[in-house]
Amino acid sequence: MRRAAHQILDQPVVMDDPIALRIVGSRRVAEIRGNPRRYDSAFGRALRFFLVARARCAEDALTAAVDRGVGQYVVLGAGLDTFAYRNPHAPDRLRVFEVDFPATQTWKRELLHRAGAAEPASLSFVPMDFERDSLEMKLCAAGFRADQPAFFSWLGVSMYLARPTVSTTLAFVAKCPPQSGITLDYMRPPRRLPWMSRIAFFLVSRRVAAAGEPWRTWFDPDELASELRALGLEPNEDLDGAALDARYFGGRQPSLGRNRIARVITAAVRPA
Repeated sequence: MRRAAHQILDQPVVMDDPIALRIVGSRRVAEIRGNPRRYDSAFGRALRFFLVARARCAEDALTAAVDRGVGQYVVLGAGLDTFAYRNPHAPDRLRVFEVDFPATQTWKRELLHRAGAAEPASLSFVPMDFERDSLEMKLCAAGFRADQPAFFSWLGVSMYLARPTVSTTLAFVAKCPPQSGITLDYMRPPRRLPWMSRIAFFLVSRRVAAAGEPWRTWFDPDELASELRALGLEPNEDLDGAALDARYFGGRQPSLGRNRIARVITAAVRPA
């Protein structure tokens, strides 16, 4: 809904995602157009801008990876991500793997079918539970080539998993061939946040916990960078809200710039 609202309410569009409008349907699109103020509170704007900026950040990093010759893209915890349905690259140049819970994938495919969005031949669904299953085994069973470089995006997921699960997933990415990499977002520890951001953290964490998906893991930026390097991943950039605002909105969105809670980091597999 927030990606759809971005298409309608914001100019210029940072993340061009017409598929989001088709997924939510004409009734929801009419709701956004009819009541834009519902989506334009300070919190609503900050969240919307962060969601589209993090997605754009990942897709920009993917484009750079494809230019280097990477031919596999793995969307971890894909949810309602729509990249595979607006993939600008030829099917023989980039294969997309969407990894998520089986029930979530079934729901998504139903929504896309209802929206008349055909599943592209370059897309493979990989059903798995991050806490229980082996990512390597599930991906390889779906046709993933472990001997070929790949780029991974992991957005809106790490904070909901146990820390060992996050580390295990990052370790698998680090085992991939050189030219591989990953973009992920993560939460900063609440104890390191300014007090206003700390209040916002706990208010939102209570909301997601009440919905049955509590936040479980967060990282200090320096500690995460050290952990990535120990695994064999070299951080290229680690962007906070202000940096995302400067890059994608020209510094025009102070609500995003005040986001001290979440960050987006991109890292590359170090050559052996």
